[in-house]
Amino acid sequence: MPQALTYPGVYVEEVPSGVRTIAGVATSIGLFIGWATRGPVNEGKRIFSFPEFEREYGGLDHRSYLGYAVRNFFDNGGSDAYIIRIAMPLDPDDSGGTPAATATTKLDGMDIDASSPGDWAHDYSLRLVTRPTPDEKRFKIDVMLGEVADNVVVETFENLSKDEGDSRFVKAIINARSSIIRVKVPPTPADPANDEATLGDSSGTPGDDGDVLDPNEAPATTIVPALFDTGGGADKIDIFNLVCVPGLTDGETIKKLETGCKKKRAFLIVDCPEDSTIDSADEDAIKCIGADRSYAAFYFPWVRAADPLQEGGIRNFPPCGYVAGVMARTDGARGVWKAPAGTDSVLNGALEFKVPMSDAQNGSLNPKAVNCLRTLPVYGNVVWGSRTLDGDNDRGSEWKYVPVRRMALFLEESLFRGTQWVVFEPNDEPLWAQIRLNVGAFMQQLFRQGAFQGATPREAYFVKCDRTTTTQADINLGIVNILVGFAPLKPAEFVVIRIQQMAGEITT
Repeated sequence: MPQALTYPGVYVEEVPSGVRTIAGVATSIGLFIGWATRGPVNEGKRIFSFPEFEREYGGLDHRSYLGYAVRNFFDNGGSDAYIIRIAMPLDPDDSGGTPAATATTKLDGMDIDASSPGDWAHDYSLRLVTRPTPDEKRFKIDVMLGEVADNVVVETFENLSKDEGDSRFVKAIINARSSIIRVKVPPTPADPANDEATLGDSSGTPGDDGDVLDPNEAPATTIVPALFDTGGGADKIDIFNLVCVPGLTDGETIKKLETGCKKKRAFLIVDCPEDSTIDSADEDAIKCIGADRSYAAFYFPWVRAADPLQEGGIRNFPPCGYVAGVMARTDGARGVWKAPAGTDSVLNGALEFKVPMSDAQNGSLNPKAVNCLRTLPVYGNVVWGSRTLDGDNDRGSEWKYVPVRRMALFLEESLFRGTQWVVFEPNDEPLWAQIRLNVGAFMQQLFRQGAFQGATPREAYFVKCDRTTTTQADINLGIVNILVGFAPLKPAEFVVIRIQQMAGEITT
């Protein structure tokens, strides 16, 4: 009771309804992994547009497919992505090549480092200008693009101090706010004096991009799967759904990524080799089949498109960025239960495909779990397949189709996050009833949106949480079991139209 009942009258008490709304999680947050010339290494950074990628990671680079894949993702409907830049390890003993290095310099006795490894930092200069006051000396630092004389200021930090106890301590202010530099102040700094420097000049060390990493060769084949290990760059990201490693075709690495995606409830989009043909595509797909194959889909062939870095010259590009964008666009327009394929799945920016194919050729690959990209009359360049790597007809897997697997991942993640409040609640019928109410309300909402098969809720889904799912032994162990079932929508992959001639009226 809210308060002691002392005087005669009416008392008002608010009683919790027990309704805890479960919200569906995002389904089309991309994760792109690859070599770049700029940006944090081996850790995820979230971006919401390609211009943001250009600012943070240097934009397109003809030596890497990463920038092109990210651009294709946003051009085709994507709006949210994480980027993980991989670079040659700093320990040469681990790589045998040239590692990426961070440019440094000295500015008025302070050590200045670039915010990330790479040659990019050599384009920036620094200027310190003192601002003396009656009691103490203040200063400002300008970060400039080009030479100091050019005076193109891109970042400026005013009213700074070298005193660690000052609220405007230079290290705290700049390291928290600058996207270009990081500052280290010596233990006993001298009073500030006017100074100028360039990142990577003779007073420091030069930056270096390091060797370009091919995702199919060491050390990338070791670095990329390790990102999904506990504490790795991908493992630290809260949620992502679509994983792309542009140009990765190494089967063993792909198998490890499938397991990593299962751990994170994500889906891997696999590129075929650039030289893959109609005769070899099914064998190329087989090389990527691991124990967790239903968490990935294989796409063939590569896409031919204009390259802005070569004055619009036509190049071949891996399909993963295009397909991830189509998935994001389909999720937003129709829902994650809709197959990301068909006449609506147009690939923006694609001119043609490296290997054009006929219906018969497409028909030889589709039953082997190879999703084909086709050029169709009227509709243009589209995705024309939606099977997981577990979708070979001979397997008869329940995870044959991409939308079924991705729908299950959506439900798992949504229910996982939406039932956290259950932990440490009294494990008895009142709790089970609340679970049935909240999970049932979430499933009913999806049913009304057309996410399941069936004409009625009973045919579409069920939620069980009672004495039949949670025994006394479970209760004694602190366990509550929730059983949720759903009837997935499967794509109409084959449409059969029967036509019969009418014989007309025959007099008998």
